[in-house]
Amino acid sequence: MSPDRAALERAIERGEREGGSVEFKERLQRDVHLSDGRRESLAAQLRHRVLSGDGEATYVVGVTDEGGLAGIPPEQFSESMDVLSLLAEEAGAHIEDVQTWGVDPADATEGTAPNRSPPGDAGGNGPRGDGGRGDGGRGDTAAGEATTGLVGVATIREGGILDVDDSHIVVGTAGHVDHGKSTLVGSLVTGQADDGEGGTRGYLDVQPHEVERGLSADLSYAVYGFDDEGPVRMDNPHRKSDRARIVEESDRLVSFVDTVGHEPWLRTTIRGLVGQKLDYGLLTVAADDGPTKTTREHLGVLLATDLPTIVAITKADVVSEDRLLEVEREIERMLREADRSPLRIDRHGVDAAVEEIGETVVPIVTTSAVEMEGVDVLDELFERLPKTAGADGEFRMYVDRTYNVTGVGAVASGTIMSGEIEAGDELLLGPMADGQFREVEARSIEMHYHRVDHAEAGRIVGIALKGVPEAEVERGMVLVPRDSEPTAVREFEAEVMVLNHPTRIDDGYEPVVHLETISEAAAFYPEGGTLLPGDKGNATVRFKFRPYLVEEGQRFVFREGQSKGVGTVTDVHPAE
Repeated sequence: MSPDRAALERAIERGEREGGSVEFKERLQRDVHLSDGRRESLAAQLRHRVLSGDGEATYVVGVTDEGGLAGIPPEQFSESMDVLSLLAEEAGAHIEDVQTWGVDPADATEGTAPNRSPPGDAGGNGPRGDGGRGDGGRGDTAAGEATTGLVGVATIREGGILDVDDSHIVVGTAGHVDHGKSTLVGSLVTGQADDGEGGTRGYLDVQPHEVERGLSADLSYAVYGFDDEGPVRMDNPHRKSDRARIVEESDRLVSFVDTVGHEPWLRTTIRGLVGQKLDYGLLTVAADDGPTKTTREHLGVLLATDLPTIVAITKADVVSEDRLLEVEREIERMLREADRSPLRIDRHGVDAAVEEIGETVVPIVTTSAVEMEGVDVLDELFERLPKTAGADGEFRMYVDRTYNVTGVGAVASGTIMSGEIEAGDELLLGPMADGQFREVEARSIEMHYHRVDHAEAGRIVGIALKGVPEAEVERGMVLVPRDSEPTAVREFEAEVMVLNHPTRIDDGYEPVVHLETISEAAAFYPEGGTLLPGDKGNATVRFKFRPYLVEEGQRFVFREGQSKGVGTVTDVHPAE
């Protein structure tokens, strides 16, 4: 028996019985099972199943009362999960996990357990188990399979859906390739020392080519937390249940957006630093290599976005004391050249770092993931640093990634820029290519693979959307309340500064603009016709291919080859 079929076959073999924790349902309908009287009865039944299972019940949906595999269409399965979630909430419980299988005609007729497609997941912070890259838990059936419907196993646990009013900061990492970003984050979230070969990096990089080459190729995500007794770390970050445990047990959360250090992927790094609602930046500099050109570029992006930043000197175990002092002086010089004041934590202490970090002061900490040097200092910093990215106002989230999840549908992942959202909220998604916004509903919300009833600014979440196919959801789109009046923008005015360019910027210059999660080619038309390196001036910026939601005051980075610059939106022109 394939392990992929084990959960379904075990549930069917256990069967429905009086005093048991398993319940079979072919389908649950809002107008039938949530009607007066029926809802209370079914909630009581669910409560009985949970108590019989010592706090856990199993609901098999898409099967007959006898356990035969009926299979139901995806839209009916989605409705059934919505109804089951409401029944669980009324019974003081919540849906912890849902696994789905496609049923072909032979399976439905013969009543045998089907081959399982990957488990459905109502959205996390990324398409793989640790929030990075992969297939997004897609439950796509095998090529050529004639699918008639879905069968699912839902795990119901006692206790309401987690409320996440706790403090939560988001940290974006940056730094040159092989300077130990992912390794340091891996040691922070697990408390495990590295093996000297970047072993803890594997907790973030699960793509085979990344593990083999030791290089990150896309954004990765990680999380750990704190309670009254100190850090709450992961046992196995590859298990999404372990991430959910961190969210559930911690009073304070620290999420990492781990970016890419290799020069060819600078665009992805900019996306991670500009497109997320970050509270702090963590720039790594390897002691054996020192600051590089890429280090300075990443620092420039961090400072251009006004992000309070910490510099971590990594690999302190592989160099002499003299070399370490030399690198410290190089970093201090680099920061002063950028009009920032370095603050050595080993001299001035964590109290000073927490109090002084900001627009002008950059704390520096020396670390070694092999010897776990400096990890306790970073722990204390991340436990004490205040949240900086909170934002009042109406809900707004720019889409960073999209997935299609069997039985759930489209899932949009990103960082909430402002306001808050609750499951069931009615939203607008867009703009589409024609500048219009589409009505959708937030079916459910997950944060680091733990389902939550609401989320607020600064949270990295996955939102399952009702009313739109995944193919129509794109990075750079935005989710806003349905009663808002967003306006698509094709052109805007900006104050820009040219950080680097081999010659000059003339009318029609076309770099890529990185604004929130938007990465789009745009034409620049400087006021006066020309901007030289180091110049600050005004320019009209026009997206080349389609409109986006852009507002006054938003910061952005633009890049084309070795040319780079930053800007601030000063006015917008609604799309025609």
